[in-house]
Amino acid sequence: MKTAVFLITGFEEIEAVTPVDILRRGGVEVTTVSLTGELVVSGSHGIEIVADALFDPAVDFDILILPGGPGTKYYHKYKEFLKKLELHHAQGKMLAAICAAPTVLGSLGLLKNKKATCFPSMESELNAGELTRAPVVTDGNITTSRSAATALAFALELLTRAADANTTQEIARQIVLENYRD
Repeated sequence: MKTAVFLITGFEEIEAVTPVDILRRGGVEVTTVSLTGELVVSGSHGIEIVADALFDPAVDFDILILPGGPGTKYYHKYKEFLKKLELHHAQGKMLAAICAAPTVLGSLGLLKNKKATCFPSMESELNAGELTRAPVVTDGNITTSRSAATALAFALELLTRAADANTTQEIARQIVLENYRD
C-alpha cells in the first residue's frame, strides 16, 4: 500500500519517524511529504527531516498519516491538503492521525460518528462521535492515537492494516518488543 506521512513545521518527530520506520520495515511503501513547499522540514524539537516529496494533490496514496505536535495548527493553512483528506475519506481510504492531529480530522467532520482518541489537552477540540482514552483506536477507515508515547503502538496498528498481523508480529519480534499481542 502506498502511504504518505505529511510533514509540517513543528511536527512531533517521534510521531512521524516511528510510523515511517515500522511501515518500511514491514515492506510498505512510505513517502514523507512536505506541506511547507520546502523539502527540509523542522520538527518541534529542531530536528530537520528531508522529505521525499513536496505535496501534490494529484498524487494518490492508500494511507494518509498526520503526525501531531505544535505544528498541527498549520495543517488548516493548506486548503488543497484539507480537500485531499476529505476526498480520501469519501473514497473509504485509510486515514491516520496521532496526538493533536486527530483534531484536524474532527474539524472536517470526519470523526462525527467514529470512536477516536487524541492528546489529552486537545480532547475538547476532537469533535468525535465517541472520545476514548485508548492508546490507539481504529474505527472503520480511521486510526487515531494519543501521543508520542503511543507512536510505536500506532505504527504497529497501521502496519497490521497495511500488511497483515503476521508481518506485524515479525516486526515486533525483530525490534524485540516482547509479548506483543501474545
